[in-house]
Amino acid sequence: MVETLIFALLIFLFLNRNKGRRKPRGLDAELKELIENSNDATGIGLEIKGFLLDLINDEKNDAEKFSDARLAQAQRIIDRAGPGAMYWMTEIATQFAFLAAAQINGIPTNVNAELADSATPEDIVRIIVRP
Repeated sequence: MVETLIFALLIFLFLNRNKGRRKPRGLDAELKELIENSNDATGIGLEIKGFLLDLINDEKNDAEKFSDARLAQAQRIIDRAGPGAMYWMTEIATQFAFLAAAQINGIPTNVNAELADSATPEDIVRIIVRP
């Protein structure tokens, strides 16, 4: 009888050995893990901010879109931050879309409050992207 209980306990422990160690799945979970567990989250946020500012400068100077330099810069960010970088970039793009919609519809935003009438694309990136 005791042997059966010990054997059942061993089987139970073997089947449940990885339940506490599983990593969460999905981009939200990866972003949360990246922010909580990484000492470098601010650095990655600053890299993303710099990338966006570089894209704005390229647009102003009529530089080539999807240039090798920008693609390499984006690849370094993705290599460093993983899928969390993609999530951050899409989150920022979503914020820009909401901001543009609010401006078109005449709805005041925190960007309007901070920048008043002197908003440039660079200033908007600096306000929206705060690592």
